[in-house]
Amino acid sequence: MSAIAPAAPGRLGEQLDPQRLLTYLTALDTWLVSRRAELDELDAAVQASAHVAELTADVRLGLTLWQAIRTRADLMLTTWDSGRVGPAEREKLSQLIWGRLEGPGTGGPGGVSGLSVPEACRLSDALTAQLRQRLQLDPGGSAVAVRLKDLRATLERLRDQVALEPPDAAAAAGQQLARLATRLQNVGDKAARGGDVGGLLGPLEAEAATFERDLIVGGVLRRQNAERVARIGAARAALAAREPGLRALVAQAVATVTPAPKYAVPDVANLGPVPGTTAELDAFEARLAQVGQAMDLVESSYAGALAEVAQLDADLAAIAAGPSDATLASMVAAARGVLALRPVPVDAARPLVAGCRAYAASLGGRS
Repeated sequence: MSAIAPAAPGRLGEQLDPQRLLTYLTALDTWLVSRRAELDELDAAVQASAHVAELTADVRLGLTLWQAIRTRADLMLTTWDSGRVGPAEREKLSQLIWGRLEGPGTGGPGGVSGLSVPEACRLSDALTAQLRQRLQLDPGGSAVAVRLKDLRATLERLRDQVALEPPDAAAAAGQQLARLATRLQNVGDKAARGGDVGGLLGPLEAEAATFERDLIVGGVLRRQNAERVARIGAARAALAAREPGLRALVAQAVATVTPAPKYAVPDVANLGPVPGTTAELDAFEARLAQVGQAMDLVESSYAGALAEVAQLDADLAAIAAGPSDATLASMVAAARGVLALRPVPVDAARPLVAGCRAYAASLGGRS
């Protein structure tokens, strides 16, 4: 029978009970020894099979998982120090068990990076079971009872994993688990009646192992996305907070200048809530960037229109303060009359102020 990883004690940040720690560390070390022997057996079987190219990546992933767990287990044993542990050491052991695996070899394919030790162990169990099934290796001979027992253990792990799924994914995962449980019950009943279930077990084992692996990797990806979700949510909130000010700016510009720019202020609410999956986050972040760029364009365009009117007023005031004659005075009065309109017809005001500036220059005045 394939080795099954021990259940981890406590949770992250908890000062674990020394006796539970000792039991777990002992069981984990035993599991690591057994798992390495299994992986060596599987590696040899793969090399001797006709599926080397197909299965080598899974064997490599299995060995990468094993090494990451072994390295973390060695750190645990060093911290354990033969039981000489106080509160700080027990909390550190909790972090070593439940914190993310890091270091050489944990960033490879298959979502290894970011796994906790219990998750990495469950993924190793699922991967090893899947490899055995694909190679048609049964550690207990070919006994159907052993394979059924392994499947029941897999489904128990799946129940625990499905319970961790978020609400939007829990229903679908629960339905898939129920289908697997029904198939397992049917296969078990048929075997109990003496029927041949050899052809039914293989596909069921493969589907259960794949489902378990997908759930574990999905959980890791959700954790990795959590920080990204928070960052994108903050960016969305910042854009939403910016929206009222832009609408006020647009209203002011439309009331002050004609023709005003013709850009709409994006409605951030149309983006909807921040999603949780990687693909959805990629698309949402792209749309968020487009909204930000559109807001930048609105702000620069409408603020620029207001700034031009203010600059025309300032230029005309400077001209009026310089040397003048009756002609310039009448030109300035005409320009002031246009600039006093609301909204200001800027296409008319612009040449009037330019004419005043040119005439003032001919008088030797300030421009």
